[in-house]
Amino acid sequence: MQKNVYLVLTLFVCQLSFGQKIEKVYLDARDSSANMYIAVAPESGRIDAFMFLLDGFENYSLQNILVQTDLPRRASELGILTIMPILKTGPLYFGSDKASQQSLKEMIEGVVSKYQLKGKAFYIGGFSIGGTCVVKYAELAVQKNYPVKPKAVFAVDPPLDWERYYFAAKRVVRLTDPSKGNAEVTYMIDRIRKEMGGSPETIRANYYTDSPYSYSDTTQTAIKPLARTPVMIISEPDIQWWLSQRGYDFSFINIADQAAMINELQKLGNQQAILVTTTGKGFRQPGNSRHPHSWSIVDPEKTIKWLQSQN
Repeated sequence: MQKNVYLVLTLFVCQLSFGQKIEKVYLDARDSSANMYIAVAPESGRIDAFMFLLDGFENYSLQNILVQTDLPRRASELGILTIMPILKTGPLYFGSDKASQQSLKEMIEGVVSKYQLKGKAFYIGGFSIGGTCVVKYAELAVQKNYPVKPKAVFAVDPPLDWERYYFAAKRVVRLTDPSKGNAEVTYMIDRIRKEMGGSPETIRANYYTDSPYSYSDTTQTAIKPLARTPVMIISEPDIQWWLSQRGYDFSFINIADQAAMINELQKLGNQQAILVTTTGKGFRQPGNSRHPHSWSIVDPEKTIKWLQSQN
């Protein structure tokens, strides 16, 4: 692995009153847009475990997770170092692609070295495309015997099956009034086709390889490595909100992937694979605007307790 030039910027130089220290670390001093992370460390300096949190790419910034959820603060109070990265592939990363996965692997191994974390419990979680990314990492960590494997993984409303997403997005476009359009959906159709090298009809094998989960893959190749890894998926499938606010039904929201994957993991013998569904918890900051696809559906106390119980 190529050595990086580290530039460390302490955001709040002093130790913060609520029990954490925050610093921003650039892995390449020549690039201030990607390949960096924020580290939230316990004020005491004692680190009992560490956790990576990856954001989605909507409104992505290093600080966004700190605004949207209390997870890093609560983790620091319990002796857990939290790392929130922007990978080499940048804020609009695809998550499950090879370049993002390689960048994440390098960053995790670099953090272990920098903070002397060898042998410490490692957890990983992500929101939306970040959840896609961390589930794929957990699969590859087992499949390829990475030196740093997560004790547990959690994902917040992630898309998991790119084949399902692709066909559902095409249906959304077909059902949408052409005068209104939907830039996000058409962007994702083009992006998926680009990342996979074509449509599912022409190159389905790539969808099976690169998706964290594939409903139509009866061999269960992607998820079998997770048969012994604790996995928590957190979702708020508020179908009335999606119907009224976006015109989406169950075919396009991510709960179909999530429930199917957890069900198959449980049938593979993984009793630590769980689906947590919430009601009325999804709100985005600033402004406290209602949105079920949000970090706020995560209960920091319960999630950290679950992670620590997997040691």
